[in-house]
Amino acid sequence: MRRLLTVLLLACATVGLAHTPAQAHNVLIGSDPKDGATLTASPERVTLVFDQLVRQGYAQVGVTGADGSAWADGAAEVAAERVSVKVKPLPAGGTYVVGYRILSADGHPVTGKITFSLAPDASGVSTDTTSAAAGDSGAANSGAVSSGAVSSGAAAEAAANGGAGMAVVWIVGALLLLAAGTAVALRRSSSPAAEGSPVAEGSPAVEGSPVVEGERTGV
Repeated sequence: MRRLLTVLLLACATVGLAHTPAQAHNVLIGSDPKDGATLTASPERVTLVFDQLVRQGYAQVGVTGADGSAWADGAAEVAAERVSVKVKPLPAGGTYVVGYRILSADGHPVTGKITFSLAPDASGVSTDTTSAAAGDSGAANSGAVSSGAVSSGAAAEAAANGGAGMAVVWIVGALLLLAAGTAVALRRSSSPAAEGSPVAEGSPAVEGSPVVEGERTGV
C-alpha cells in the first residue's frame, strides 16, 4: 500500500510540474513612460517591462498618434524582461498609444497597450513640418510593419502551438507513468495473498505426528 501511495504522489507531482509552465504567460509589470502619464518632453525610447524573460525574434512595439500616424523608429529590441523601441520626436499636446505583441516564456503570444500624452508646452517635440513628414513616412512604414506582423504573428502562433503541444506530451507521459506504476504496485500488493501460506498448506502436526505412530506400535 505504501508503494502505491508513493507512486501516486510522484505521478501527481510530475503532472503538476509539466502543467505549470503552460500557464505561465508573461505579464506587463511596468513601463517607461508609465501608462497614462503626461510628459513634459518627447521620449526618445519607450520601454516595456515584463515579469519573465521575453523570447527573442517575435517582439513588436508600435507608437501611434491620434491620427493613426506611426512614430516608432526601428524594430523592437529585447533584453531579458525588457522590450523597447526608439521613438521619433513627437508633436506636443498629443495622446499616443503604445501597442505591443510579444512571445511569452511559455510560447504563447501576449498583446496589450499603454497610453501616454505630451503636454502642450513639452520640449524636444517635432515641428509641424516634421510632423507631417513623419506622418507620411509613418503611414508607409505602417504598411511594411503590418506585412511583417503577419509573418511574425504566424511564427508566434506556430511557436505557441508547439509549446502547448509539448505540454500535452508531458501530461500524457505522466499519466501513462501513473497507470504503469499503479498496475505494478497493485500486482505486488496482491502477490502475498495469492501465494499459499505455510499454515494453509498443512503442517506436519495435522498429517500425523511420530508420537501417534509410536503408540500404535506399542499396542
